[in-house]
Amino acid sequence: MPTPIPDPTTVALLPEATQRLVRSVDRLQDADWTAPSGLPDWTRAHVVAHLALNAEGLTGALTGLVAGRTVPMYATPERRGEDIAGLAAARHGEVRDRLLASVTALGDALAAVPGEAWGTRLERTPGSHRTFLAAEVPDMRLREVEVHHVDLATTYRTADWDEAFAARLVDAMVRRGGWSSGFVVQATDLGRSWTVAEGGPTVSGPVTDLGWWLTGRGDGAGLTSESGALPRTGAW
Repeated sequence: MPTPIPDPTTVALLPEATQRLVRSVDRLQDADWTAPSGLPDWTRAHVVAHLALNAEGLTGALTGLVAGRTVPMYATPERRGEDIAGLAAARHGEVRDRLLASVTALGDALAAVPGEAWGTRLERTPGSHRTFLAAEVPDMRLREVEVHHVDLATTYRTADWDEAFAARLVDAMVRRGGWSSGFVVQATDLGRSWTVAEGGPTVSGPVTDLGWWLTGRGDGAGLTSESGALPRTGAW
């Protein structure tokens, strides 16, 4: 079986998406940091802190891989939440600097992974069953950057997403499973459909709107369902 490698499309999209995010964060004024984000109970500072710590966690896991050590992304789920809250409460300049440093470090860590190591499984937390392939890291990070960039509730919208990313987001959301009922999603602008499970209605609309809705965000604006009502989706 061939060794997995990162998706070339994702590798090409990630640097540009990261730069767009950094430009949005650079434009935040003092009052903007404490304003609500698109996520419940999180300010914009929480979103930026999460993005910085996510990049740091992925960097640690990849750096450990190259060094021959197992380094989980996070110490514990509880510690992850505590660290986000703690960094979000820091000076805004510090949060911004952590983001900038983390995205640079992650780029360096990705570049340092030898080809034969992409098939190695990495841990989210110590001993967790939630593991992932090193080759999946660029896709994971691109989802974090693009979805949470919209969550910042600035001027960046799902309509700004590249269609290739939106299609990969739908792929990932469909694969995650755990759906309470079956349905099909049909991207009217791509002529492509995905079956979540058999026996349900077809939900149709632009691929960017489908991706956003499948993450549990929004009210399904821009989408239609054969049954009239949209199926329920869980938060990502």
